[in-house]
Amino acid sequence: MSGGTRLENANPLIFQRSGERRLTATDEDEDVADPIDDREIFDIFSKSINDPEHPLSLEELNVVEQMRVNVNDQESMVSVEFTPTIPHCSMATLIGLSIKVKLLRSLPDRFKVSLVSSQTHLINKQLADKERVAAALENSQLLEVVNQCLSSRAM
Repeated sequence: MSGGTRLENANPLIFQRSGERRLTATDEDEDVADPIDDREIFDIFSKSINDPEHPLSLEELNVVEQMRVNVNDQESMVSVEFTPTIPHCSMATLIGLSIKVKLLRSLPDRFKVSLVSSQTHLINKQLADKERVAAALENSQLLEVVNQCLSSRAM
């Protein structure tokens, strides 16, 4: 956040990042059908989405964990549960929207993405509503904030 806005969580706990995924020759062979798994989905967004208030990734803040990512490649379903760093976090919807946008931009169109916040039903309802998500992404100011969360940082 900028402009002197007071941080909701000024001193967050910082967690260690998971190691890099080891790729095999089969993983890199474009001619081999490779089902999408939980770790692949986790890697798509966990390190590359920044928290809106801190220059830290969602993984470093423990907002997302690999064990809370579920993929059913055959049914084209991805489910992610995330936990904001503090109860009643005002940034939870923005975090969820950032995860959803990153996954929608990264995954084949056949996948349905489902997000669940461990803290509030209202956020879950908003993120599950396709029309609300589409309307949010038509708002240029909100889209700019989402894109800032998605922008890469030095790792």
